[in-house]
Amino acid sequence: MSVWIAPSVLSADFGSLATDVAQVESDADWLHIDVMDGHFVPNLTVGPPVVASLRKHTSMFFDCHLMIDNPADYLLAFKESGADSCTVHLEVGDTARLVDEMHELGLKAGVAINPDTPVDGVMDLIHSVDLLLVMTVHPGFAGQEFISAVLDKIAILREERDRRGAKALIEVDGGIDPLTAKEAARAGAEVFVAGTSIFSSPPYGKACRQLREAALEGSTA
Repeated sequence: MSVWIAPSVLSADFGSLATDVAQVESDADWLHIDVMDGHFVPNLTVGPPVVASLRKHTSMFFDCHLMIDNPADYLLAFKESGADSCTVHLEVGDTARLVDEMHELGLKAGVAINPDTPVDGVMDLIHSVDLLLVMTVHPGFAGQEFISAVLDKIAILREERDRRGAKALIEVDGGIDPLTAKEAARAGAEVFVAGTSIFSSPPYGKACRQLREAALEGSTA
């Protein structure tokens, strides 16, 4: 089983983002960009201009997580800024239409669910999306503690994904470090978003490698 490591720039130094990204580029697979609007979640982060600025410095796959109330208004802007994938929240609603719009724009399409949202809501989308993101913290801020109760949801989603022969990757985001990555991988996760455990532990490339080793160990357990 392969794993994908996606450092979250939410925990990087915003004054030297390009430098921090360069330090993970050779040891990570994707770059995870958290977009927050202060409405869907109680925090404000970055938008398309920052994505466009980062795109000048790296060819990494940009995994943009849109924690915003009105993602349809910004999908084109993110595509034009250099995003490769956008993930919207099931809780926002009208998800099937948003998935279609992302695909029409040439974006990979992801759908996220919060820790207290049942997995049933994404089952009808399992064949149409490229990515299923299970939040392992309540979205909004970096540095939160991993919610272990979500592991059962990851396992259910992975079992159903495999049973149906769907291709969507299962991603986890929140409180991911080598220990929790191993647990999430054992449950069936494949893409691991980590912010604090990477960008607070220089050298950042080494932190990525340690996370990958732990996830691989969990996925084969």
